[in-house]
Amino acid sequence: MYTFNENVAPERHDAFVRQSPLCNLLQSSDWAKVKENWDHAIVGVEDEDGLKASAMVLIKRLPLHFTMMYIPRGPIMDHTDEQLVCFFMSALKRWAKRYHCLFIKMDPGIHYKDYRIEEGDGPIGEDIPLILDNMKKAGAIHQGFTTYIEESIQPRYQANVYACEDFEASLPRHTRRLIKDAVKRDVRVVRAGKEQIQAFSDVVALTEKRKHVSLRNQEYFQQLMDIYGDDCYLFLAEVDIPQTLNRLYAEKQQNDEELASLGDGAPKKKRRLDDIHRALERDISEFEQFAQEYPQKTVIAGVLSIRMGDTLEMLYAGMNDRFKKFMPQYYLYTEIMKHAFARGCRYANMGGVEGDLSDGLTKFKANFAPYINEFIGEFDLPVNKVLYRFAHSAYQVRKREMIKRNEEIDDED
Repeated sequence: MYTFNENVAPERHDAFVRQSPLCNLLQSSDWAKVKENWDHAIVGVEDEDGLKASAMVLIKRLPLHFTMMYIPRGPIMDHTDEQLVCFFMSALKRWAKRYHCLFIKMDPGIHYKDYRIEEGDGPIGEDIPLILDNMKKAGAIHQGFTTYIEESIQPRYQANVYACEDFEASLPRHTRRLIKDAVKRDVRVVRAGKEQIQAFSDVVALTEKRKHVSLRNQEYFQQLMDIYGDDCYLFLAEVDIPQTLNRLYAEKQQNDEELASLGDGAPKKKRRLDDIHRALERDISEFEQFAQEYPQKTVIAGVLSIRMGDTLEMLYAGMNDRFKKFMPQYYLYTEIMKHAFARGCRYANMGGVEGDLSDGLTKFKANFAPYINEFIGEFDLPVNKVLYRFAHSAYQVRKREMIKRNEEIDDED
């Protein structure tokens, strides 16, 4: 027999989320601390064996003492179990009425389709018809299969790189070549601590300016590291231009000395050393220009990720475009994934992509041979059926206005 628990302890909830195939960072109890402009609660369903369903619910206060609720990438439960789904949705509505809630929005982490990025599409999951039917019977209204990121709260498509044996060797050949280019230019990847948040925030700000987007600031990144502690991974790509210049000077001197010692003999070796001489001169010229602007060790790219259970969410990234030729992002992302996989993560989520797979983000992420996870989408669970229609219409109008503003910004670019 099921009972509704309106106050699930955070530790119990997190343990339940971590063991679930629907494990997701946005359902961690700590995510409520990040969303500090929302109220929250953790509710669930239990039977004699323990938790059967759990949800971290965000609560948004609206005018006239109304609220709306949002369960990001949840609830966590077996959505194929009709009895469980119907019980939980019914109990959720009764509980939400005490908050004068108009409706509850949810976007469970159920995969509608999974396919390799080069395949472009894949078969629908065999449980999807049953899940959609169960949610409908429980009173939840499916909001459709959206295509673009801006059409939903969370992206309905994401690029996921899964752990495998000898991960780096499994990457596309051109990606491995770009990693070698970064190493050749002395790009170094390090896991950093809080003392490097300012440097990370600086490269994120450069990305914001270049792409005309608004991401997050240093205070927010500090908050994530404080909340998630060792599960928050800050990785940086850095270069030390003066140090690399000294290496190049030494290599050129050695090469020139060897070239001078040849005399008129060994023409093949002389041609090879001449080629090396010209290549070193080009590199030295390039690095000398950089040295005037960057006379000390410099962070040129960074990624902030958070681990939850056996998953890794790569949340924020930035790069100094002056160092685009150094290819730091390919080396950086690969090292982060290797680090996560070595610690038991089964996948690294590179974030959302557009459903038509034609955007620039998708093209970049394709370098890591990801799978595309297409989610089942959003559901609305009306609590106040009369006012829900008006609230839903207002929500759709606001969403269209946001889409229009984004399109106007794109046109200006």
